Amino acid sequence: MSTAAPIDANTPKTLTVTQLNRQARSLLEGHFDFTWVAGEISNFAAPSSGHWYFSLKDGAAQVRCAMFRNRNQRIRFTPKNGDAIRLRCRVSLYEGRGEFQLIVEFLEHAGAGALREAFEKLKEKLKNEGLFDADRKKPLPGNVRNLGIITSPTGAVVHDIITVLGRRCPSITAHIMPVAVQGEGAAAQISQAIEQANRWQHEGKVHLDALIIGRGGGSLEDLWAFNEEQVARAIAASDLPIVSAVGHEVDFSIADMAADQRAATPSAAAELLSPDQRVWLAQLRTVELGLGRQMQRILATSLSELGHLRRRLIHPGHLLREQAQRLDDLELRLRQAQKNSQRNHQTRLQLLHNRLQAQNPQPAWQRLQEQHHRLQLQLTATMQARLQQLTTTLGHLGHMLDTLSPLKTLDRGYSIIRTDTGKVVLSPAQVTLGDRLNARLAKGQLVLRVDEVDTDNNGQSR
Repeated sequence: MSTAAPIDANTPKTLTVTQLNRQARSLLEGHFDFTWVAGEISNFAAPSSGHWYFSLKDGAAQVRCAMFRNRNQRIRFTPKNGDAIRLRCRVSLYEGRGEFQLIVEFLEHAGAGALREAFEKLKEKLKNEGLFDADRKKPLPGNVRNLGIITSPTGAVVHDIITVLGRRCPSITAHIMPVAVQGEGAAAQISQAIEQANRWQHEGKVHLDALIIGRGGGSLEDLWAFNEEQVARAIAASDLPIVSAVGHEVDFSIADMAADQRAATPSAAAELLSPDQRVWLAQLRTVELGLGRQMQRILATSLSELGHLRRRLIHPGHLLREQAQRLDDLELRLRQAQKNSQRNHQTRLQLLHNRLQAQNPQPAWQRLQEQHHRLQLQLTATMQARLQQLTTTLGHLGHMLDTLSPLKTLDRGYSIIRTDTGKVVLSPAQVTLGDRLNARLAKGQLVLRVDEVDTDNNGQSR
């Protein structure tokens, strides 16, 4: 039978697997700060929980990654296997499998970093030139009849804008100016379309009140045509007011900053430039109702004035009869009011009398007097009983004390023998021949000298 090895006090503590993994995770997360890592996605999975799980690899290694739903909801594209990405993450460890992993906070296409840097540089340059200043932006027209739309003819933007215009104000004529909205040459086409619209306006070929430029959402690369310098300068040079509607609400481009107005979506841009026909109809109905009410008030006022003039023509005798009747009525009302007032005062007086009787202190004072007398008698009886009890107890204790007193014993003929040092003699062995002893009697003392010491049968002195 095997026996357990003895436990040495210096033996290191044994960890469970869970404790080991937890400590390893704490070391990793405490040592590494947020960091950027680039690589290629593989084994991408998006279960129903909404979280993303994938591997990030390069030519020599790979690492598991997890991006939870509250983080990936901010990403405007869904990555797929083979995408080259750059991600910001925390280094961690999945305790359940002891697996090294990255917790992803943000990710973007690998080239997005360079594009974002170029975006910020151009934004700063144009801002310093005053291209984004509010004082150079043109107000939008209040009544648009002809609207130019610079966008892709095959995208959803055209459909959304025309749908909004048809719903809000079908009388607006939309002029579609087709351009490429992404890829090589898209920026040049957009700039040329803006210049052409302004040229048509100046030459009188086509009258336009405003322009919408835009496209649907996408990644930073997809929207890059609207971040080109030539597009921004074409917008700034336009005499026609321009509304920029690039991407979704969270997207913001250089074109948005240079335009006279930015709309969160193409549909929002169409709403900015089109009056709502329902509002117009409602305003017309409001004006119609107001005009009708005004006419009714004028007619009612005229009828009221006519009636007033008719009443003023009443015969004086009739007025005197009415006044006499009104006087009689007031007299009756006054008498009734006096009676009611007197009745109310009597009722209130009786109520106050009853309340005063209810609060009379005499009965309460009598009850307190009786209670005081009763308590005084109880106190006297209690004190007498207690005094008698204490007297009896004191006599008993005196008798017991007298009985136990050593002086009582001396009265019966006994004495207390002490040595000259004051020690009580209990045995003959405590004295020797010639010792002087002191004997305490019931009355007085004796000084004795030991002349003889007797011993008992046990051979001891006595």
